[in-house]
Formats: sequence, structure tokens, C-alpha cells
Amino acid sequence: MVDLTGRKIVVTGAARGVGLAITQRCVEAGAEIIIADILEDEGAKAAAELTTKGNGSCRFVPVDLGDPQSIEAMAGDIAANEGTIHGLVNNAAIATNVGGRPFEEIDIDLWDKVMQVNIRGTWLVSRSLSPLLEDGSGRVVNMASDTALWGPTNLLAYVASKGAVISMTRSMARELGPRKIGVVALAPGIMKNEATDYVPAQRHTEYETRRAVQGPQYPEDIVDVVAFALTQGALPLTGQVIPTDAGFWFK
Repeated sequence: MVDLTGRKIVVTGAARGVGLAITQRCVEAGAEIIIADILEDEGAKAAAELTTKGNGSCRFVPVDLGDPQSIEAMAGDIAANEGTIHGLVNNAAIATNVGGRPFEEIDIDLWDKVMQVNIRGTWLVSRSLSPLLEDGSGRVVNMASDTALWGPTNLLAYVASKGAVISMTRSMARELGPRKIGVVALAPGIMKNEATDYVPAQRHTEYETRRAVQGPQYPEDIVDVVAFALTQGALPLTGQVIPTDAGFWFK
């Protein structure tokens, strides 16, 4: 079992869905988690509930990835309360309702919002928190998507944003490497949660029947991989993209 005892880890977009599942697993492993999310009521409730469970602890800090000042305020709060941190999971992203139309029909405002949150937000969070990452044991996990690896139709804004996250991961790994800080990207497929309720049933069926391990995938299915990537022993993986889609796409 992965041991994250005493490791302070920030997880963005952790009030619900994949981020919450990651947080639950890390708290079970002994981590001290900072949930950073725009959903203040849900985030505060999740932190309060998780503090009573597992071996670790949890607290909530509000953040809007579309607002640079909000990101800086989050970083200031963490610097004042935690000081050094050991991990960052860049999980927050816009996914709901960004698909279902060909690229010629994507609304410019929607495109800009997806890029603002999924790309710029990930960069700004990483920039603001990287000075707090402990040299030698700091780990960054960027949540990408296997859609950026195989290129589905009618999802261009999201696919482009997650492709950028993969590219950023490689550059960040080289820039943070001298500090012995590891950076990886996870590329899951479609998972069953509230964020994918809008996805057409045909797309879900495509994944479930073409995976090497057939059937639906849930957030809980990838959390152990995330937890390991946050350990000191995961440094040799730095710069890598790790498909976590049960064998839908082979590298």
C-alpha cells in the first residue's frame, strides 16, 4: 500500500468527481491534502468529512483557475499555512458540455474559456506553487486525457487543451528536474461520474467494448496510480505520459 504519511499535497478541482476520489485515496494513505476548488460549499464539506477519515487530514482553499489573482491568493494561503508542500495534482479542468459538435461549429467564447482554465490555469497554478515544492521529493501530477493521444471527433477544444497539458508536462519535467522534482501526466479515458453524464451513450459504449479490460471505468480505478506518482519513489517516471484507460489506447 502506498504510504503518503506527512506529505502535503494540493489537489485542484477536488470538491467532487475524479479530484475527490484522488483526495480520498491520498488521505487514506496519510497525506495532508489541500482541496483547491471553485465550488466553495462542496469543497469545504468534502474537506470536513475527509478530515474524520483515513490517516491524514484535509482542508479547503477556494480558487478560480480562470482568475490569476485568485490563484495567487490560493498560493499565498498555502505558503502561510503549509509552507513547503510535497505534491500538486493539477486536476481541475472544464470538460462538461465542451463536446458534441464539429470543430467548425465551436463557439469562440467556449474555446477561449477551455484554454483559459485547462491550459493557462494549469500553468498558473504550477507557477505559483512550484516555489513551495520541496527539492528532492516534490511531485507534480497533471491530469491529461487519452483523447489527446488518439484524437476523437467533435471534441477539439478539450482534446487540444489536454494535448497542451501533455506538452507542458514534458517541459516542466526538464525545468524542475535540477531540483529533483518529478512531473508526470496521467491520461485516463472516459470515466463514469457526474462530469461525463453529458457524453453520448455511444462514446461510453465505444470505450467499454474496446478496452483491453472491458467495461466501465470509475475515478476509483485510477487513484492508486496517482498516489504512487506522488511518492518519492516515482521520480524515475518524470516527463512521462501514463495512459490509465484500462487498455483502450496502447502507446
